[in-house]
Amino acid sequence: MKDVVEKAVKKAIGRNDVLVEFTENENFGDFSTNIALHLGGSPKEEAEKLVDILKKSPELTKIVSKIEVAGPGFINFRLSKEALLENLEEILKVKESFGASDIGKRKTTIVEYSSPNIAKHFAIGHLRSTIIGKALFNMYGFLGYKTIGENHLGDWGTQFGTLLYQINSQHLTVDKLTLDELQDLYVDFHEKAEINPELWDEARTWFKKLEGGDEEARHIWRSLVEKSMVEFERIYNILGVNIENAHGESFYEGIMPSVIEDIRKRKLSKKSLGAEIVEFKDLPPAMLIKSDGTTTYYTRDLAALAYRIKTWDPALIIYEVGSDQILHFRQVFETAKFLGWSEGREFVHIAHGLIRFEHGKMSTRKGQSIKLEEVLDEAIKRARQIIEKSETGRGLAEDEKGKVAKAVGIGAVKYFDLMHHPQTDIVFDWNKVFVLEGNSAPYLQYTVARTNSVLAKAQKSFEFRISNFEFNSEELGVLRSLARFGDVIITAAKNYSPNLLTNYLFDLAQKFNAFYNSNRIIGSDSEALRLRLTSATGQVLKNGLTLLGIETPERM
Repeated sequence: MKDVVEKAVKKAIGRNDVLVEFTENENFGDFSTNIALHLGGSPKEEAEKLVDILKKSPELTKIVSKIEVAGPGFINFRLSKEALLENLEEILKVKESFGASDIGKRKTTIVEYSSPNIAKHFAIGHLRSTIIGKALFNMYGFLGYKTIGENHLGDWGTQFGTLLYQINSQHLTVDKLTLDELQDLYVDFHEKAEINPELWDEARTWFKKLEGGDEEARHIWRSLVEKSMVEFERIYNILGVNIENAHGESFYEGIMPSVIEDIRKRKLSKKSLGAEIVEFKDLPPAMLIKSDGTTTYYTRDLAALAYRIKTWDPALIIYEVGSDQILHFRQVFETAKFLGWSEGREFVHIAHGLIRFEHGKMSTRKGQSIKLEEVLDEAIKRARQIIEKSETGRGLAEDEKGKVAKAVGIGAVKYFDLMHHPQTDIVFDWNKVFVLEGNSAPYLQYTVARTNSVLAKAQKSFEFRISNFEFNSEELGVLRSLARFGDVIITAAKNYSPNLLTNYLFDLAQKFNAFYNSNRIIGSDSEALRLRLTSATGQVLKNGLTLLGIETPERM
């Protein structure tokens, strides 16, 4: 509905630079614009002229009951009762599809997310990329884009040289090593290298062997990849995450030579201290080829980008990767521009903040990290304890308790991450990660279960004539909130901010629970309307949580 208002304003003033927003205070209406402040002359007079024009818009008058000037020149719009009821009917009609749109029709979006490193445990630090990326993938798909999920696995580079050196120098049998032991070897190497930096020469030598096709190096590397993929798939299954494409950096080995050659032909690179670099006007240079002839993360990301453009011709590529890679992606995007790859497409780096300790960053190389599986197991355990203490939970069958505990525990962890703006850092706290009440997934899941319970008790149809109803304040609050859902998804996707959707869902749940606590539903004079509100609220909460990758148990 916000789109209808925005189009009407644009048409009225003949300009496209119009911003229509949700009102912060619903007493002022549903939508607001400050465009009159930017038209020149007296803002209030310009606003009043614009309101006179807008009141004659047939598209706008279909959904808006009141348009008025407020303050120094703001224009507020209030949705009509008829529009709110039509929206309610639409929810009950299309159900799981409510909120979807086709604004992305005939456009392809690639979302790169998760991207853990081979030969290391899936740590809590990779949760953000996985969960935020999946939510963005879901939202863009819901908006009609052809979405491609891409898991860019870290399976190449000097870090593997460290493990190859460790395994070879200690005469270890790679097939017998566990992931715990591999991670210990990684930490051990870094501790030794701090005392003896020359060890890095050994690591670089082994990576050069790997990139050169050395049979022993390749055998060890393949074993590391296989062990890691088994671990990753297990974690993804627990999280309920499926990423359709998984390509390691090694996958682009055969593509890198042509990318390097293209850069050289365009004379974008030059020699520097034995290495080959690409220089930029306002950025530090990027290393294309190291002095020992091996490739870099930058080289491999350019090859990955070339492959994605050729394979899928995307209009948008979203990289959901940590904020420590900001400079790297600026260099990659600038190089893509030099190469002519950015015409007709957009590259976006969602530089998410880190999950860190209160005293500083987590670090795998220093052995200072937390396994994601430990966090997920503890979340499920705590959810199970709460379910077994609740009256409803005690009535569940044993296998259903397990399913609900998993949905609630995993949901709590995901939601805790998603409710933060992607760019903020999160200080890891065991108790905060497992918030099960207030602004949390369990609160929203419980609200959905509550709507299911009400409807199950009613066991009846709830038809009514829309012209016969007036609303009290609690009913109106729910109706107006329901009307915002589709617009919130678009706003959250365009701003790459799933937290905007979590904020909305929490607000809707609060409004519904206030309505539920203040009004009798079954057996009231307004039973039909209130049952429809209950059904629609449950549906919208479920749709929103599904986009966030969070399950909604029928009962809790």
